[in-house]
Amino acid sequence: MNPRSIGVFDSGLGGLTAVRQLRRLMPSENIIYFGDTARVPYGNRSRETLLQYARQDMRFLSGFDLKAVVIACGTISANCLEELRRESAAPVTGVVEPAVERAAASGKVGLIATRASVGSGAYERAFRRLDPALEVRALACPLFVPLVEEGRCRPGDVVIETVAREYLAPLREAGVDTLVLGCTHYPLLQEVI
Repeated sequence: MNPRSIGVFDSGLGGLTAVRQLRRLMPSENIIYFGDTARVPYGNRSRETLLQYARQDMRFLSGFDLKAVVIACGTISANCLEELRRESAAPVTGVVEPAVERAAASGKVGLIATRASVGSGAYERAFRRLDPALEVRALACPLFVPLVEEGRCRPGDVVIETVAREYLAPLREAGVDTLVLGCTHYPLLQEVI
């Protein structure tokens, strides 16, 4: 076994949901996590700014001699993955493809993500590669990340429940049978959603 660590980064605390799953799947691996809480949220930034932040995050993690990097940020995965793969000495994995592969067996998929992720079209392209007939409805939910970062993610919180109800209404009306949480912050809202 390679004793070097796996690096994981996100725009904030949402990537800890990915770390939890990595720990479950690979309990003996060492994981180094970087959450860029100083610049959260990434989801409303331009692609150029996202690439700048991602390169800085990767540069920080590269100081740890990693065997692999997981980009736990859906926004960075959707907008910058290919550049980061080309520029990194270690293998780099994002979160778009795994989420799409898991949801592709469905007939009518809803995707909620940041504005930058939805605007990139990365999830829709990935779904089309797997199944061109799959119906995908993508919806930006820009307030979810800041609310999660503020701890407003529990059932009974009138603010998050109101925002979630408003955001998710079009997907309920469309009759989606699978919902892809296209941001690692969003699993923290699972009970509310």
